Amino acid sequence: MLELSFDDPEQLVTVAHALSTRSRVDILRLLVSRNLNVIEISELLKLPVSTVANNIRVLEAAKLINTELLPASRGAMKVCSRNYDDIHIALNQEKSIPKGDIRVYEVDVPIGHYSDCEVTPTCGMANAEGMIIREDEPASFYHPKHISAQIMWFRKGYVEYLLPMEIPAGSRIEALELSMEMCSEAPNYDNNWPSDISVWINGVEIGMWTCPGDFGDRRGKLNPSWWLDWSTQYGLLKTWKVDRDKTTLDMEKISSVNLSQLNLDQSPKVRLRIGIKPDAVHQGGINLFGRQFGDYEQNLVMKVHFVPEEEEAQA
Repeated sequence: MLELSFDDPEQLVTVAHALSTRSRVDILRLLVSRNLNVIEISELLKLPVSTVANNIRVLEAAKLINTELLPASRGAMKVCSRNYDDIHIALNQEKSIPKGDIRVYEVDVPIGHYSDCEVTPTCGMANAEGMIIREDEPASFYHPKHISAQIMWFRKGYVEYLLPMEIPAGSRIEALELSMEMCSEAPNYDNNWPSDISVWINGVEIGMWTCPGDFGDRRGKLNPSWWLDWSTQYGLLKTWKVDRDKTTLDMEKISSVNLSQLNLDQSPKVRLRIGIKPDAVHQGGINLFGRQFGDYEQNLVMKVHFVPEEEEAQA
């Protein structure tokens, strides 16, 4: 998700300009489901190729899309892909809480650093150098080499992480946020393969997301050269956030679970579980991506927004 605010007025103006015409919005809409080259966009929108090319340059300058030159029957063609699923523009700076009041504790966790798991095939994991365990052998998920995983997949079950939460004693937690790149898990890949993926914190299910598919229609931007073209390629970056009132997924409310139900003050660690419930309607599995696979150069990230005890007392 792209966050825009008055803190970076140049970026705000650039993105607003890129979204200011219907033709550029239509281009972004076409790129929701698949990548397209300039000629394909021109034909679908019934616009001159030169017009589309100019609009593509504006969207690329705003970093809303990514372009790549690929070989074609005559020279090369520019293929376009979308960089963001959501754009959030914060204009309520005057009403927001001063930055100094709320602090953020952040933990970056490689996806292979799970503390417990229970998985069923199809399953496996790899890193930038190659496969690191025997594919479709659940017992291999307990091999010590699992900590180096940069992509991990399983059809049913879960992985669980113990995350430290080193914030000052007595602090007031305002929100807990989790972000990760993920998608469904089908043999090879299948863009139409729904999966009901649930997330738990300290044993409480905060919400479920139905991923639409296991994406493989193009190569992931970060995938190593050895990774096969017909395998899973990329996921979607999803962000869960629990505050004092609710849980949101990519800023949309998905449940009424709030911070008071998570017992975060009972332990200096957070137990995070990601998995498929046995009674889920769509048991389509999970792919988790680390910073060396997929489209987003990040691991599993947890952020705890809190007010230290001394500042809370002054308030």
